[in-house]
Amino acid sequence: MPSVPRSGRAVRVIIADDQRLFAESLMTVLSEDERVEVVGIAANGEEAVKLVSELEPDVVLMDLKMP
Repeated sequence: MPSVPRSGRAVRVIIADDQRLFAESLMTVLSEDERVEVVGIAANGEEAVKLVSELEPDVVLMDLKMP
């Protein structure tokens, strides 16, 4: 079984994708791993930039072909 990273906290992730169903499905899959915490979902680039500045995630998973 995977363990929490050495830092003692999960990797914080924002998902940015204009396909809501895909983004929510990815969130569901990632949430199964205790080493990952999905902290936000953005539907476009502008929203992604706003969430990144507010939430300061470790990783952004972004669809490159979206508004």
